[in-house]
Amino acid sequence: MLERLFRYPKVLARHREAPFLAERDDFLEHCASQGMARSTLAHVADELLVVVRRLDLTEARQPMTCQQIEAAAARWARHQRRRGHCLKLRWSQKRFTQVATHWLRFIERLEIDELKPSAGEQWIEPFTAYMQNERGLSILTIRNSRWHLEKFFAHLTTQHRTLAQATIADIDAFLESLAQRGWTRVSLAKSAKTLRAFLRYAEQRGWCVAGISAGIVSPRVFRDEGLPVGPDWSDVERLIRSAGGDSARDIRDRAILQLLAIYGLRRGEVARLRLEDLNWTRECISITRHKQRRSQEYPLLPCVAESILRYLEHARPKSSCREVFVTLKAPLRPISPSGLYNVVSKRLRTLEIRSRCYGPHALRHACAGRLVAEGLSLKQIGDHLGHRSANSTRTYAKVDLAGLREVADLSLGGLL
Repeated sequence: MLERLFRYPKVLARHREAPFLAERDDFLEHCASQGMARSTLAHVADELLVVVRRLDLTEARQPMTCQQIEAAAARWARHQRRRGHCLKLRWSQKRFTQVATHWLRFIERLEIDELKPSAGEQWIEPFTAYMQNERGLSILTIRNSRWHLEKFFAHLTTQHRTLAQATIADIDAFLESLAQRGWTRVSLAKSAKTLRAFLRYAEQRGWCVAGISAGIVSPRVFRDEGLPVGPDWSDVERLIRSAGGDSARDIRDRAILQLLAIYGLRRGEVARLRLEDLNWTRECISITRHKQRRSQEYPLLPCVAESILRYLEHARPKSSCREVFVTLKAPLRPISPSGLYNVVSKRLRTLEIRSRCYGPHALRHACAGRLVAEGLSLKQIGDHLGHRSANSTRTYAKVDLAGLREVADLSLGGLL
């Protein structure tokens, strides 16, 4: 690998004469397989020379701790500043730490500190098992519940309180702290609902004061406050056209935006989409519905098929990942749901498209609103969106403003 990165004999000899040649070369091969550019590989190789000289790796198979790596990085950064090679310590120290950590983990010489359990883990875990085994809730619902509970227990920890000592005042203070951080009433109501379910379970097991769950008061949520409202379809079309360029980012984002807007998919469903879910022979796409615990097939529309095929052939980096959409830069990995949020949010804000929310779910709402405007039945819309209950679909009928205006314009004089 080193011969492909360096041409000058003296430079190549300096790399070859340094310790751990085989380990460094294997690591560079691994980085190259992850799609790392040649110039980046050369920088990593240079940094590895510093790492093997600055870290004490003489004891065979002795793992290095994170504290040792950080101390060596700090010494190297100070040395670089004394030599006038850098003005600030931060960048040199950060680069040394990153390369050393990744390399030592690769050669199994990094001491992994045992993760400390998060606050309240001893109570959250049994409740998680209860939600999964007895209530049969979906993975996403359980994950969201855990997230709310972890925040609650973190708040208790900062107040030096335990679950057995928790009172209604503590819960009110927690919800108030979330409101001060900008949470909406809908989000606060979801957090209160999760706490109520957990504390009801905790009361049955004697973990907390009896009756505390009944005292939780959710913020008032008005009937139409949580109605799903997405951008106008004309704005969605403008959003998709904004990704009509020839760059790898535009090609990838166009396929993502079409899946979110045309099929009304959730961001997690797009992130989990795998290459085998695309059936080019039958011209269909299979979507895994986690809430329904089943897969749902859609016809692969020509415009979407063209965008995905263009991405796979011209923009998708070579990767062993089976997920369709991966990151643009190394290390290559499947794009995360939060990454999809950034894709949509940045383009919506750049185009100054007004919307109640700016993530992928805004496009799902826009899709549902368009289907309502086209006159499809609630059953057809619910099937398209993958709803389990008709109640989830009925909310979209409330935001059919065009239809409501037509009702308002009707003359009822003959009926009076």
